[in-house]
Amino acid sequence: MRIGLLGIGRMGLPILRALVAAGHEVVAADPEAARRAAGLAAGATVVGEGREAAASAEVLVTVLPGPLELEAAMIGEGALAALPPGALWVDLTSNDPRVAVRLADAAAHAGVDTVAAALAGGIAAAETRTLGFFVGATDAALARARPVLEALGDPTRIEHVGLSAGDGNAAKLLVNLLWFGQAAAVTEALLLGRSLGLAPQTLRGVLARSAAGSVFLDEYGDALLAGDVLPTFGIDRVVEELDTLTSLAGEASSPFELSTVVARLNRDALDHFGPVDGELLVAKLLEQRAGRALR
Repeated sequence: MRIGLLGIGRMGLPILRALVAAGHEVVAADPEAARRAAGLAAGATVVGEGREAAASAEVLVTVLPGPLELEAAMIGEGALAALPPGALWVDLTSNDPRVAVRLADAAAHAGVDTVAAALAGGIAAAETRTLGFFVGATDAALARARPVLEALGDPTRIEHVGLSAGDGNAAKLLVNLLWFGQAAAVTEALLLGRSLGLAPQTLRGVLARSAAGSVFLDEYGDALLAGDVLPTFGIDRVVEELDTLTSLAGEASSPFELSTVVARLNRDALDHFGPVDGELLVAKLLEQRAGRALR
């Protein structure tokens, strides 16, 4: 297929490589010259403007940092208007569900089907083509998008959450909410355990084998104990996602007390460390407040 790709960043570049490897003709756009050079080296035709990548695309794939960048590219810079009627738009951005619905409605009016498929997995999963997807789309649109998604990830991890473009994004945000919450809760538990004389590595194992067990402990416990802040996602993006959920909870009059604490701790980490990369900077902040590390 002729695929337009917006975004050749740390997730977009391995996605571009996967699409080229699958035999697709890819025209990619990114505002940064170094990223365009990387896209060219990966086998894509590279252009400077998103609307150029969209103009001849059968499928447009967007891999952008967040809702502001996505709306700017699709509406402000004209990529949506440039798409031919009948094209398919596959959005992999971690998006605000309200923005996803608004943009999908605009696409529908232009005769373009939308599949919002928020990503599950980071750079390593993109490079090994084992990504998962939280999908909001009609059955027909998802059927059209499957060859693209299956070229990028694990077909068994395509989670069709609902028919609205916002559904997959909402699910992804809620998954991340609980992950961010576990990061803080596990850190607090291990810090207190250490102050009570328990070795953090021993306690981590006990927790993992008990009713307190979780994917976070199993897959990220070693990183936490090693002081790895997971610099594959910015703390500013963590806060952006939590702020979106706080706003959605307010609109729905849904209880959000515990999650508000999680949001506040991550905002404190952002204020303390600045907008740098590190999903687990909240753990580093809690270690500093405790005056002890987990190592």
